[in-house]
Amino acid sequence: MIGNPSALKEFEDRFSRAEGRLDAQRCFTLVDAMLREGVALGVLPPRDPLEGIETDIRLASILNSCSRKSSPS
Repeated sequence: MIGNPSALKEFEDRFSRAEGRLDAQRCFTLVDAMLREGVALGVLPPRDPLEGIETDIRLASILNSCSRKSSPS
């Protein structure tokens, strides 16, 4: 949970302006670093990989039904 969403948004905006558009290699490097940090902090991998799966399935079902209704026939 983000404690201060406005501060995070401000950071993201400043980062985006300073870095410009990121290439694929830089994106993979960032994702890899975040994964390693999650493992080091002990939050990844989750203890129970199926925890919250009901919520994920329900959300996917809702999103899929919305996309089917809004797509042209």
